[in-house]
Amino acid sequence: MNDKLAAIIDDFSFLDDWEDRYRYVIELGRDLEPLAETEMTDVHRVKGCASQVWLITERAQGEDPLLHFRGDSDAHIVKGLVAIMLALYSDRKASEIAGTNAEDTFKLLGLDEHLTPQRANGLRAMARRIRQEAELALAPQPAS
Repeated sequence: MNDKLAAIIDDFSFLDDWEDRYRYVIELGRDLEPLAETEMTDVHRVKGCASQVWLITERAQGEDPLLHFRGDSDAHIVKGLVAIMLALYSDRKASEIAGTNAEDTFKLLGLDEHLTPQRANGLRAMARRIRQEAELALAPQPAS
């Protein structure tokens, strides 16, 4: 677990009230660097989210490359959930990402019980997309 995710989990543990946790999630979203308008295209849009969510993948070289993700949303709470997903997955090797189950983190934070079904489905869609990106990065590349 990286430091950013550990800090989020630690902060969540100090907040007993779910209203406070929702406010914290919104704050996390405010701290995300926004994507440029030109990056908010259908190519980067995550399918399966009720709100609009965009995800950009930046891949290093190598057989098991480091993947960096950037994301954004048009909804405040969802943007915070994007920040949690980026804390979980970004700047890790593709093999680690492919083997990481986001559901465990959702349960640890209590998100599995406190999000609407639509938002929970959106989180699963983001996790699926990120894991697909990792699997793609691990696939053998054709010789050039």
